Formats: sequence, C-alpha cells, structure tokens
Amino acid sequence: MTTTPPELRRLPFQTDEGFGARARIGLIVLESDQTIEAEGRSIQLDGVDVYHARIPNALEVTPETLTDMEARLPAAAALLPAEFEFDAIGYGCTSAATLIGADGVANAIQQAHPGVACSNPITAAVAAFTALGAKRIAVVTPYTADVTAPIVEHFSTAGLEVCSVGSFLEPSDLVVGRISEAAVAAGVRSVVEGSDCDAAFVSCTSLRAFGIVEQLEHGIDRPVVSSNLALYWHLLRLAGVDDAIEGLGTLMRTPLSP
Repeated sequence: MTTTPPELRRLPFQTDEGFGARARIGLIVLESDQTIEAEGRSIQLDGVDVYHARIPNALEVTPETLTDMEARLPAAAALLPAEFEFDAIGYGCTSAATLIGADGVANAIQQAHPGVACSNPITAAVAAFTALGAKRIAVVTPYTADVTAPIVEHFSTAGLEVCSVGSFLEPSDLVVGRISEAAVAAGVRSVVEGSDCDAAFVSCTSLRAFGIVEQLEHGIDRPVVSSNLALYWHLLRLAGVDDAIEGLGTLMRTPLSP
C-alpha cells in the first residue's frame, strides 16, 4: 500500500539570547587535561556559560613541549566561533602561558577573536593576589624543577615574594590529573608551615583543589588560590560578572582590583 507523506509545514518561531545571555566565556583546554572542565562545573551562575576547545599537547610536561603549543593556539582559538561574541577567553595552561608570555597567548587568541579580553592562569593568579592584597606567597606545583623555576621567577618579576615552594616533581600530565585532593592539601600545608606567607598558590590546571579549598583555608588561616580558581575568577570578572560565589574560597568572593 502506497501512502502519501504529509506535507511539511513551516513552523513559526522566535529567538532569544540563548545560553550565555549574561556572559559567554571561551576556554582553551589542554587535550590531556582531566580537571579544569570538571571543576568549572562547580560554578553555577544563571546566564553564564563556558564553551570549550581542546588544544593538542604532549603528555610529558617539559619547557619544549609547553612552548610548542604557541603555534597551535590560533587554530584552537578559532574552534571557538567568533559569532558567539565571547566576553572573555582563557588559555588553560599555567606553565605554558608562563613560558609563552601573556602577550603571546593574547595575540594568538585575538587572531580569531580581535579585541576580546584574554587571560591565562599565571596572569590570573597575579591579578588574584593583587585583589587579595597578598605580597608573599607559598607555591605548590606538580612540575619538574625546570618547569617550576619559571613560575617562581614570574611571580618574583610581578613583585610577589615566593617564600616557600614545593613540587610533586611529576612530568606526566596524565598522572598529575590523578593526584588526590588530599595530597594537594597536604602539599599546601607543608609549604605554608613555618612561613609567613600571605596566601598559597596551587599551580597547574590539572591539579584538583575546588573540593578542598574552603576547608583548607580555614585550616591554614589564609587564602588558597589554584590555577583553575584564578582563571575562572579572572574570566568572570573580565566578562563583567562580579558575583560572590560561596564555597570555593576567599578569592571567589573577591572583586577584581581597579
């Protein structure tokens, strides 16, 4: 039996601002990163949405594999559609951004997104410590010594005194993403103990800290800033979102310094 298909009817529709009506944030994530997107889901703000693109990277973290990403950044940024009209875009790699430099990162992103505000974890961390009024910091990294040293030097150049530093000395980003929050908390307590630092920094977007930061701050009686906390905080503030977010430490309740 042959049946005649129904006539296709054109349906009327209206449009609205869609997701991200308040702020649209772009985030370039390392191919190997297991943490930054998962932690970002802890931040729930009406009308604020984050769109991700992944950038190829080597699992072994060395100065050479980090700087190799600079050439790939423009293509990764272009995967975030310019038509979305992003309010801010971030590059989620602390160590690579330190070696490439904030200007290099911004220039690469702005090839696809001219004029859009850009950030990265090390730039965001400096802005965070400025907003918190911290001058002396203790630093925890997962990196080998040759990757940790530029982090410390960057903070020093930015006018911050690194009074204590410790590292897990782990070169594999795959392993770093599996380091437990308990180990991160113990590392922070270790570098803070006996120092007169104003705050602590957990470097690397693969290290987990969102689940421990509030309790850890109460224990050591000073702010704790991780790469992911700093980057999300900075991107939100650059996008004009000034909400105080509870449960994620002091920084997320702090406005951006003028």
